[in-house]
Amino acid sequence: MAVKPKLALIPSGVKANKVYSVLPADGVGDFDFSRSGSATRINKDGLIETVDSNVPRLNYPMIDGVVSGCPSLLLEPQSLNSQTNSEDLSDASSFPLGAVSVSVNQIISPNGTLNADKLIESNTNARHELYGKSLNFSGTTSVSFFAKAAERRYISVFVGGDPNVGGATFDVQDGLITLSSGGTTSNIEKYPNGWYKCSFTSTYLGTQNVYYCLRDNGNAVDVQTYQGDGISGMYLWGFQTEIGQSYPTSYIPTTTSATTRSAETCNGAGDASTFNDSEGVLMAEISALANDGSDRVITISNGSTNNRITFYYSVANGLNYNVLKNGVVQAFGTVTVNDITEIKKIAIKYKVNDFSFFVDGFKLLTETSGTVPNGLDRLNFDNGSGGFDFYGNTKQIQYFDTVLNDTDLETLTSWTSFSEMATGQLYTIE
Repeated sequence: MAVKPKLALIPSGVKANKVYSVLPADGVGDFDFSRSGSATRINKDGLIETVDSNVPRLNYPMIDGVVSGCPSLLLEPQSLNSQTNSEDLSDASSFPLGAVSVSVNQIISPNGTLNADKLIESNTNARHELYGKSLNFSGTTSVSFFAKAAERRYISVFVGGDPNVGGATFDVQDGLITLSSGGTTSNIEKYPNGWYKCSFTSTYLGTQNVYYCLRDNGNAVDVQTYQGDGISGMYLWGFQTEIGQSYPTSYIPTTTSATTRSAETCNGAGDASTFNDSEGVLMAEISALANDGSDRVITISNGSTNNRITFYYSVANGLNYNVLKNGVVQAFGTVTVNDITEIKKIAIKYKVNDFSFFVDGFKLLTETSGTVPNGLDRLNFDNGSGGFDFYGNTKQIQYFDTVLNDTDLETLTSWTSFSEMATGQLYTIE
């Protein structure tokens, strides 16, 4: 493919308020970025790292606990961690104890410092459990925390006194979810040095605690009475409770009060000389954070929703494209993919009476009737006028100011090898 993109974003260079594009070289293609307050990312060493206010996050992917591949630009919505003292189990107001004790700062945590505590069972026949802070739950809640096996490998977690409402049991030695209950969506993800991020999402109404219950087996989702030995336990760190959040987001550290991570925006790349109103190709390598039923949009536009070229995620694993001129739809299509949280390579070709939509090397949709928008002058991670911000991972964006043939579009959106595809979509090859 001899044609060179007019604009190319490959996340590698950032500073406060800016995400740099490789092309054009004069900086016209750079994005304006905003986030009030700090946030965390996974750095090149696989450690959780805090970045300052308005600094974009280049987040590294991991496969089986090892960083694999290049970073993506991570954009997330606002979220609140309601669990106070997220890294200090010794704080009794944040973490009441039941037949357990806490030994503080025992091992290196997922952020690379010696600040992970060990939860140790008592030597009684009892329920050995830790409670999160009492909170007012008002619907969908996502709970996440980090755990590492010591003498105990199983932990059951649920909101409220009834695990049938929703919860999960995790095996943090083999990295398994042994059981889920109550319609819970649960996940376990391996981090370096034997740590696992455990998470679940469920629905609960009322004032309650999150229960974290040590177990000597993984056969149920509940509290368990068993004879402790006063020595055995598990390492725990980084507790997060996001009320109203339909999926767990990146880690938000807290101390004595709940902490909010602000929403992120990334917009304004290019100008009128960058984009061609008559024809072109918009390509992206992206993934959504979750199938949460919301629209998440990337758009070339004139600053309005009336003239734009868009692809976006929608409900039911839908991957869509849309072309509008003067508020009238010229081309539209939807492709259902198995999992929108997997990285996909997609492209829209637009020209009068010639539109097509490619996903992972295949031309899946075409439209042979329609005209093209006017006044295209910016590329935004939103709907073109500040709504429906794109929240997800972006590995690259390319814009071409001329159409490409089908062979070039297949190449542009294809994986060069099975290994590249597996790495890009975070599969483990065995």
